[in-house]
Amino acid sequence: MKITFLLLFSFYTLIAQCQSKKLVWAEEFDKNGLPDEATWNFEVGKARANNEPQYHTKELKNVRVEDGKLIITTRLEEVDGVKRYTSARINTRGKKEFTYGRIEVRAKLPQGRGIWPAIWTLGLTGGWPACGEIDIMEYWGHDPNNVAANIHTRDYNHTKGTGRGGKINYEKPYEEFHIYAVEWFTDRMDFYMDDKMYFSCRSKGEGIGEWPFSAPQYIILNQALWVNFKEGEPGIDDSIFPQEFIVDYVRIYEINQ
Repeated sequence: MKITFLLLFSFYTLIAQCQSKKLVWAEEFDKNGLPDEATWNFEVGKARANNEPQYHTKELKNVRVEDGKLIITTRLEEVDGVKRYTSARINTRGKKEFTYGRIEVRAKLPQGRGIWPAIWTLGLTGGWPACGEIDIMEYWGHDPNNVAANIHTRDYNHTKGTGRGGKINYEKPYEEFHIYAVEWFTDRMDFYMDDKMYFSCRSKGEGIGEWPFSAPQYIILNQALWVNFKEGEPGIDDSIFPQEFIVDYVRIYEINQ
């Protein structure tokens, strides 16, 4: 029994030694004010997808860097006598794009019914979903003890009922910072919360419609609102606002395996 254990230990140690990672880019959010426009684009205006009701702004009340952290704040405000949800969505399109490696983000989630923060990426060409989407972290406030990862492509996506994804159960994940990551290889993606891999998606070898992930992707950080509740369910809890989605850093590693 002891010999078997030692052999297994040596085997997995060898694998760990063969796989190494090298930091190739990092956003540490070390300058107060708006996020650095050399890296980040701001999407401004009414959200365009998923029936999301929020308006994205480029205002410090919704998106700012403070004390080494990015803070995206979703608010319920009155604009010209009308109730309006405001938030922010930023991306690195045309400024920082990546193919393969480990994308790692340390973040603290908001909480409350209706909240929908995400850390994700999109490809540059082909339109959605053909461009490919990698959801490194999605969190829905009405499902408070689960964190999810998803992949969308032309042939496999939620609109067709063929989406691929996984989730991890973690009680009150919003109480502290966690590390959310994807390790992106030529033939698969492995998704992590802290040091636990909870979902792996492997290419089926069916071509670009199934696996467009040999081309660059850019990073998106946002806090949306979810309204697609089942009939009879309560909607967004307006009493929760404001809610902050806080990002400590974004780091990209090259992985050698």
